Amino acid sequence: MHPKTAIKKFLQWIIVAKQYSNKTFDQYQRYLNHFMKFLDHNQIKDCKAINLDLINDYRYQLTKKDFDLDTQNYYLIVVRSFLKYLIKNDIQTLDPLKIDLAKKKDRQVEFLAPDEIRKLVQACNNDEIGLRNRAIIEMLYSTGLRISELCSLNVQNINFKSKEFSVRGKGRKVRVAFLTDNAIYVLNKYLNQRKDNYSPLFINYKKNQNQKNIITDNHDHKRLSRNYISTMISKTAKIAGITKPVSAHTLRHSFATTLLSAGADIRSVQEMLGHASINTTQVYTHVTNKKLKQVHNKFHTG
Repeated sequence: MHPKTAIKKFLQWIIVAKQYSNKTFDQYQRYLNHFMKFLDHNQIKDCKAINLDLINDYRYQLTKKDFDLDTQNYYLIVVRSFLKYLIKNDIQTLDPLKIDLAKKKDRQVEFLAPDEIRKLVQACNNDEIGLRNRAIIEMLYSTGLRISELCSLNVQNINFKSKEFSVRGKGRKVRVAFLTDNAIYVLNKYLNQRKDNYSPLFINYKKNQNQKNIITDNHDHKRLSRNYISTMISKTAKIAGITKPVSAHTLRHSFATTLLSAGADIRSVQEMLGHASINTTQVYTHVTNKKLKQVHNKFHTG
């Protein structure tokens, strides 16, 4: 089978059978289009001609583009998924298990201590925008949500009585997220001062001159973007006097390390973060182990 035909069938499969999100589909399509250009350049016209030497050449091309190890691995992971699909459908090609990923250094996790979280929250203004921003920060720290998950939330999603809600994460998997009393308090305060009926939980306050032409049933024209929230958190951190880089993902890291430091088991944290593999969650144990070591040293030297 020609690789171009096979890639087309694979992309159809991940949408129909795997039900990958549009964002994931776009990423797979972009990576595989890049791989297809490489195959065309090497005049590969049949999937059975894909071999390990060819993949090593492809890896070398990725290195020449100055891609970091993470990016190189992303490209190769998609290629492995594609080859796995071919093998599963009895199409002769390279065994994907023969493709090794580049070894990386231990991942560095940036997180905020509880006192830094307080500084971040206190740096928000007391006007309607500041109250919304404070609610966003409390929400991210309380739940460990990804920024894309936060942006997609609607007011009706939140159960204020049970202090929880369902969220659809990566791979369209649904999990339950829980809210702290602080997050509930600030969310209520933020929503009580709103005088609108917009669906999004977090809205922009900009007035759009062409608003009548873009209004939709779900009011997406009022929904805050990922870029806006990322920039807002970074600016608020600087106002708070926090010198390290702070993003929405920093708050997600802070959520996980706070739970583990307080004695939560890693499987529970994995579920709350929506990680498919426990290996992804294991990165936080390095951080909490260091913290425990500091406590141990302080105890013995104090």
